[in-house]
Amino acid sequence: MSQGEHHNNSKNTIPVEVAKYMKQVRRNTITHEFDQGLPEELLVTQESDNQSSAASSLLRQGIKQQKAGDIIAAIKSFQQSLEMFQLAGDVPQQEQVLSLLALVTYTSGDYKSAVTYSQQCLALKNTSDPAVRMQVLSHLGNAYRHLNNYSKAVEFLEECLKLTKQLQDKRSQVAALNNLGLVYKASGNFLKAIEYQEQSLEIVQELQDNWGIEQVLKNIGNAWYALDNYAKAIAYYEKCVKIAISLNNPRSAAQVLKNLGNACYAIGDYAKAIKYYEKRLQLARHLKDQRSEEQSLASLGVACEALGDHGRAITYYEARLLLGRTLKDRRIEEQALASLKIACYALGDYAKAMQYQQGTSTNPGV
Repeated sequence: MSQGEHHNNSKNTIPVEVAKYMKQVRRNTITHEFDQGLPEELLVTQESDNQSSAASSLLRQGIKQQKAGDIIAAIKSFQQSLEMFQLAGDVPQQEQVLSLLALVTYTSGDYKSAVTYSQQCLALKNTSDPAVRMQVLSHLGNAYRHLNNYSKAVEFLEECLKLTKQLQDKRSQVAALNNLGLVYKASGNFLKAIEYQEQSLEIVQELQDNWGIEQVLKNIGNAWYALDNYAKAIAYYEKCVKIAISLNNPRSAAQVLKNLGNACYAIGDYAKAIKYYEKRLQLARHLKDQRSEEQSLASLGVACEALGDHGRAITYYEARLLLGRTLKDRRIEEQALASLKIACYALGDYAKAMQYQQGTSTNPGV
């Protein structure tokens, strides 16, 4: 999700290479990204002293390591850089590095460390960059959500939201509203979640940010789905899929198509469910995602049976059986054989049903 070019009057805070590389790492959460270019401090070729020069070099090294996927080495470089900036008494750069450490640990799933670095950053004295504070509050709130501490998550994300309004940073406001919605959804307050995410949607549509619109539409659809309001879920999911396909984002589209098909099935619109499951199957095959392909085949078989089209269901179940054997997944194979047996009985083809019954008993280890 594109999350934010800041206004010209707000300082760039975290190296763009890291922010772009980590785009959409945490599902459904909108993380903050930043303007093009590295912070001015990191581009200075001759720092004021050797300590700061070495610290900046370590920071650049950490960025390269992170981009290469070596998270452990990157964090070590950032930590060493932080220690040097502390020795040099450079508070603004400490703030930068701690914010970056909070981002990296958050996106790598180390939420406790993300909280620790965020709190260290907020505890620094004589800091004057509200944009950094805004990003750190965001990381802190999101991390607390993953740690199931919803009251803390709301506290910090509300503070973040307040700051986004003060800074007139609409993209960050979109993120704060969306992420607050995720907290309320996680705590079971789905209507409150929808309230925040609808506000987020209104702003992101104003910004004409299709990546953001897609993400927020999906989250609102998920909230309505959790409330068993399938009609509303379908309305948001359909818009989301259309945008995902236009953005050439097939993985996101495939994920939403699963829920879309399930929602249509839940309201008894089996023909429409089949249509969406078929689209998901096509995308899964295009992506060579065999697990999603297998799930799609299973869903298609069930939906066809619900329509009374047992012959078509058998075609999908047989494809699932073949895929299960290719994957050497005994669970899938046994489920497919059981489905085939039932479908054949429904058609009155008892001989074939017995063959599938024998397949279950004679190939237990496949």
